[in-house]
Amino acid sequence: MERRQPRLKELSSELGLSITTVSRALAGYSDVSPATRERVREAAARSGYVPNRAGRALKSGQTGFVGLVVPVRDAQFIDAFLGEFVMGLGEALAEAGRDLALTTATRRQDELDVLAHVVNAGQVDGMVVSRTTCDDPRVRFLVDRGVPFVLHGRVLGESRPHVWLDTDGEAAFAEAARRLIALGHRRFGLVTFSDPMTFVHYRRAGLEAALRDAGLALAPEAVAAAPRGDREALAAAIARVLDMPASQRPTAILCMTDTLAIALMEAARERSIAVPADLSVIGFDNLPVSSFARPGLTTFDARIHECGVDVARMLLDVIANGPAAVEPRLVAADFIARDSHGPAPGGRGP
Repeated sequence: MERRQPRLKELSSELGLSITTVSRALAGYSDVSPATRERVREAAARSGYVPNRAGRALKSGQTGFVGLVVPVRDAQFIDAFLGEFVMGLGEALAEAGRDLALTTATRRQDELDVLAHVVNAGQVDGMVVSRTTCDDPRVRFLVDRGVPFVLHGRVLGESRPHVWLDTDGEAAFAEAARRLIALGHRRFGLVTFSDPMTFVHYRRAGLEAALRDAGLALAPEAVAAAPRGDREALAAAIARVLDMPASQRPTAILCMTDTLAIALMEAARERSIAVPADLSVIGFDNLPVSSFARPGLTTFDARIHECGVDVARMLLDVIANGPAAVEPRLVAADFIARDSHGPAPGGRGP
């Protein structure tokens, strides 16, 4: 005989709590204490109670889903960075009794159109927006519509209040430059994206500010830039920098991501440019693959999984209490020293 699923009223009676408190605890509302939420979740798991999503939606006007639009630009569905972020996001939402709804935007679709469809169809209670651009139309749309959302990243073109969490890439790249300058480097390069991503703007700004403070500059010919996802353009841009005469070639190159840094080190290896003896390389993100690179990649830990967890919790707070109740957060990145950086060739810069 199939076991009957317990009802919410029975669960509340067992715990000695009101039905409202139990319901809000299962939904992850922040006005219920963390200890009570945990006690309710444990009791629900023991008894096999599963909230009736349709009934909860009718009563609360909420779907129980949080949305994220994932762009699919090549055969790789989710890159390593986004995979880590989605894992953290999904785990935190599941703990709060919510589900993550992933919607793909193919090459032929505009991300804003896909996001607008999800919002207009009433499929989600809030949105997470990642990979922000400096002037992001998705943010303008969500602010205009009054939809609860949290950015993983920042924008430059929206002054109206909104909630975001970002890693301080500007401070990280400035720190990287100062460390390399102290090791004698004077010729710097950059491997970056040509897309108007906000993280690209801030990280490059940090590098250039630190160089200015030291009386140095980033030469335009030492910048390898390509559209995100265009591997052929990236390889060509890196080749142009590495094929410069040795006396002009950068002795230290910062890369916007670990993926770009690994591509740079592979291209250097093909040209018998030794890392770090001839060229120091520093990445960003601390993806798992960075520790297995040869040599091990020096990078910055952006704590991607942790950011996914925090963004989920912030969004639940925005849904429950409104954006004014949630403070934006700028998170420091930790320097992870491995073997891809060292003193400038000859022990000092020219």
